[in-house]
Parts: sequence; structure tokens; C-alpha cells
Amino acid sequence: MKGFAGFPDGKLRLTSLPNLFFSDLMTIIDDLAEMKVSLYAFWALAQKEGPVRYMRMVDFLNDAQFMKGMGPTPTLAAEALADGLERAVARGTFLHVVVESADGVMDLYFMNSQKGRAAVDGISRGEWRPNPDEDLPITLSVERPNIFVLYEQNIGQLTPIIADQLRDAEQTYASEWLEHAIKLAVQNNVRKWGYIQSILERWRQEGKVDGISRRDTQKDLRGQVPDEYQDIVKQ
Repeated sequence: MKGFAGFPDGKLRLTSLPNLFFSDLMTIIDDLAEMKVSLYAFWALAQKEGPVRYMRMVDFLNDAQFMKGMGPTPTLAAEALADGLERAVARGTFLHVVVESADGVMDLYFMNSQKGRAAVDGISRGEWRPNPDEDLPITLSVERPNIFVLYEQNIGQLTPIIADQLRDAEQTYASEWLEHAIKLAVQNNVRKWGYIQSILERWRQEGKVDGISRRDTQKDLRGQVPDEYQDIVKQ
């Protein structure tokens, strides 16, 4: 473990953090990469100037010192960065806007504050552009929760084996199916990946009827439960 020499004497530059970060946000962040990107964003945004402040993916990647702490190799560091950002977006710390331009796709990350929300709203209405000289239209895409975060928040702890199965599932099934199947697992109180996988496979083989309205009864929900799990579904 690398040691720290301590803070030197004299006046040091400081970075402000909202009290809500410590009282509300810090207490629910349970992933190291997510914590690192969140703290780094507070510092980096404070260094920027202008009324509209945001981070780009490249801003994180170009900071060699920061990326050194994200992983032992460039590949692992980039993967940890992407995962940490996805978790922060899913949790609501960041707002993620995907901007299409002549130079390609640009990912912008705003702090979920009043100014950040106003900036994102301005982009969606075409009132503000990251590059004022860009003539092409800007499109706003809505980020769906990372499947890893969705699993951890609703089912349980993520293991390496489950992570591999989730990656395979993302390649096989639509994101709406994955979210719907996890929702059924929560509603039926069967928080097991095998149960979710059985639902997905049944939908793939027999077809899926999209959507469950609030008027659907628990009996209706159990009708979509695979036979091998019928006896453990909460009645």
C-alpha cells in the first residue's frame, strides 16, 4: 500500500463540497470507482470558468494522475471510469447528455444541480450548444440505468460470475426486457438471477407482452413466472 506524506504546512487550496454530499450522497455510494469520479468532478468543475460547466469523457481520460488511481493498467482504468460514470448517472449525481456533431458523438456530464439541470434543459430545447459554431442539430438521449447498478439495487451483491452473465444477457435481450424481468423478480420476492433468466428465456421462446399496468393483479404477475419457480413466489 502506497503511503501518504501528509498535508504540508501553510495555506492550501481548497475545494468546496455541499454538505448534502456528506449527509445524503456519500452514505449511499457503495462503489469505489463511483466515489472517485464523483469527488473528482466536484474538483474539476470548480477549476472551470463560465456560466455553464460540464465534464467530457475526455476530460477524465486526459488527467493522467487521476486515471493512475482508477486502475493498474490503462484498460482497467478506462473500464473503471466508464463503470463509475454509469453508476453516478444511474444514482442521479450526474446528468449525462449525448451530443451528436460533425466531429462525432460527445458525452457531456453535468452535476445534478439547478445550473446543471437548466443547462441540460437548454440543450434539449435547442437554446444552448457546447460548440456555438456547430450548425448540425443536437440530440439528447436518455440514459438507462446500468444493468450492474440495476441488479445491485434490486437483487443483491454482484459477483464475477453474475457480472459475466449480465454482460451476456445484455447482448441477448432488449434492455426493456431486462428491466421488466428484474421488476417481476422484485414484485414476486424472488431475488435470484436464475429466476430472472428463466423469465427472459420464456419471453424469447414464447413472445413477450410488453408492459404491466398498475391494474394488473399479483395473480396476473404470477402467470408470467416460470413453472420451476411457482412454488417459491410469494403468495
